[in-house]
Amino acid sequence: MSKTRKFLIGLVAFLLIAALAIFLVTRGDTADLSVAEVSGLDPTLEEPNPESIPTVNIAKPVGWAEGQLPVAAEGLEVVRFAEGLEHPRVLQALPNGDILVSLTRAPKSEDDGGGITAFIAGILFERAGSAGESPDQIVLLRDSDGDGVAETQQVILDDLASPSGMAWNDGTLFVANHDALVSFPYELGSDTVSGTATKLMDLPPGGGHWMRNIALNPDGTRIYVAVGSVSNIGEQGMEVEEGRAMIWEYNLETGRQRPFATGLRNPNGLDWSPWSGELWTTVNERDMLGSDLVPDYLTNVPIGAQYGWPWVYWRDNFDRRVEAPMPAYLVEYARKPEYALGPHVAALGLVFSAEGNRMGSEFGNGAFIAQHGSWNRKPASGYDVVYVPFDDRGNPEGKPVPILTGFLNDDGTTKGRPTWVEWASDGSLLVSDDTAGIIWRVIGTDAEPAAGIARNSGAPLRERQELSGDPRASFGEDDYARVVPAQ
Repeated sequence: MSKTRKFLIGLVAFLLIAALAIFLVTRGDTADLSVAEVSGLDPTLEEPNPESIPTVNIAKPVGWAEGQLPVAAEGLEVVRFAEGLEHPRVLQALPNGDILVSLTRAPKSEDDGGGITAFIAGILFERAGSAGESPDQIVLLRDSDGDGVAETQQVILDDLASPSGMAWNDGTLFVANHDALVSFPYELGSDTVSGTATKLMDLPPGGGHWMRNIALNPDGTRIYVAVGSVSNIGEQGMEVEEGRAMIWEYNLETGRQRPFATGLRNPNGLDWSPWSGELWTTVNERDMLGSDLVPDYLTNVPIGAQYGWPWVYWRDNFDRRVEAPMPAYLVEYARKPEYALGPHVAALGLVFSAEGNRMGSEFGNGAFIAQHGSWNRKPASGYDVVYVPFDDRGNPEGKPVPILTGFLNDDGTTKGRPTWVEWASDGSLLVSDDTAGIIWRVIGTDAEPAAGIARNSGAPLRERQELSGDPRASFGEDDYARVVPAQ
């Protein structure tokens, strides 16, 4: 083949790619509602606008200038706790004050199938700064002198496969690779993990949503593993979704595993409610129904919970695009999420207010969530850290309150993307910023360590020994459950 012919072929290919890029950037659905209108306890849900090609509005990362900082809410201040890290995502605080961070990206895919959606996703990952080989490392961050900056950055583990979630208990470090839950012997204060891995359970590998977060229950007997779906709405068949779109429970005492909650398209953050002791999670909902649908959410996860994916969203809204047969009575037992965070915000890391936190009384009774930011909404949503206030009974209320902003620029580029949140031992909130390679430290300017949230308790209902009396006496006229007289 002549050089001229090669040049012409290359030029045509370049023009086609450029034309596709221009088409993707200029087309798409523009939101009619604000993010606030699609968040909270009662979000506005517009009529769906199904898309054959997704709306694309990816923010290209340009980084933070030297000395530049995010904008903290009034009463808070932010500094750089650590920087120069390669794609830091999940953070895990250890009891001795050390912080672990997983440096990770998606695993290499052996199957590039998925059609136009997968092709577009590849372009977007490249533009968003998420493409490339995974570092596959866990790094120890240590602030020995207590000045709010980690002077130690030490790789302690690197024989991993796209690691995400971590937990530690009684000399054991648990790590969620994309394809397995594993454990290592690790003593606090050590600068390395010298033991070999023990595989506890296999996990569905890779897939569209490859992160695998974990949470250890308070008594250290069970681990909960969040596994996202391969697809948007099961378009590749539900067979490939087996074991996905759910939270698994692994019993450390018996070695047995079981599905704990299902119908969760892409669960991420996991934490325990200080009011009730119940597990809560953040969930990324489905795409390609327009810029106003569907809101990502924060919700409790009772055992056996089913949240409806892919057939329904927000409990009883049918997704007519789904071709897979719907299970019988799904709508009857699907749960409504507790709290909407807004459409396409990409809610990831989650922590509740903890004893000793120094975020001030205004941010002392709720949940903190890192929102990675949208790629398919016009205008963009997320790209911030928000606080969701809770009442004294442990129920979310109001609207999300931004506490760390300034990531998204006016020209549509982004300095970074908030990814995870974790409490440091000094009461500050640490925030990972994966595309910028920075861990931010947020703390109340003059805040004292907060007291712990009181656990709700109450007397159990007395057991009924027999059915007797008039059941109508137990309910008033305005009660939702009452006996209807026979006609």
